[in-house]
Amino acid sequence: MVSVDELEDKLIDLAFAEDIGDGDHTTLCCIPEEALGKSLLLIKENGILAGVEVAKNIFYRFDPTLQVQVFINDGSKVKAGDIAMEVSGKIRSLLQTERLMLNVMQRMSGIATMTNRYVEKLKGTKTHILDTRKTTPGMRMLEKQAVRIGGGMNHRIGLFDMILLKDNHIDFAGGIVNAIDRCHRYLKERNFNLKIEIEVRSFEELNQVLERGGIHRIMLDNFSVADTKKAVDKISGRYEIESSGGITYDTIRDYAKQGVDFISVGALTHSVKGLDMSFKAC
Repeated sequence: MVSVDELEDKLIDLAFAEDIGDGDHTTLCCIPEEALGKSLLLIKENGILAGVEVAKNIFYRFDPTLQVQVFINDGSKVKAGDIAMEVSGKIRSLLQTERLMLNVMQRMSGIATMTNRYVEKLKGTKTHILDTRKTTPGMRMLEKQAVRIGGGMNHRIGLFDMILLKDNHIDFAGGIVNAIDRCHRYLKERNFNLKIEIEVRSFEELNQVLERGGIHRIMLDNFSVADTKKAVDKISGRYEIESSGGITYDTIRDYAKQGVDFISVGALTHSVKGLDMSFKAC
């Protein structure tokens, strides 16, 4: 399996290939090859900074002679006017790495900032914020890293590191019991040790899961707050509980107060606004 570092390097290489193509002709025509300079990363909006380490990799992968001085690290609170880093070296390199670095850092910082808002909203409860697989293709590892920087937790990374029986799996398998039984046969045949989570859409399905057992976590899909409390009482600590579906920033604390262990929020990655920042010559 490809490592996280290898995936990050592949993403950076692909991003440079699609942006620079056969050459940054604007930079090449007006900036001498040996001209030196420096640029500052200026924060223009309050939030949580994320992507600093990835940015360093972007700079060094394009031009190992660039010098990066970091003033503010990943996970730090930033405000408009802060200077997060200074990069010095060949001006051509500064100009050609600027957009990719900003694209990555703005998106990662936006995700970390939104995640942190949700985490702060749940302070005083036992509930953890989870992300989902609703990520930008090719950027999943960076976006999930940003969730962690913001104080959230990663759900599964992909389809390979956990079994999650959702509504379509259950329907195609012929029901709750069939789906769970097939999971156990599959894991035993391949000698895999993967956690099993199952989604339930009703109390009828929840009762079937509790009767069958053999899982680690139950996802309550689109349950109301009142029904969530009833489900938590019925499960009574036997399995981890996750709430998902139709939960907003305004209602999330109400769900957490019912005693669920996790709440997954797709909005952390699928509809986030980037944190405003710029890379200015100085």
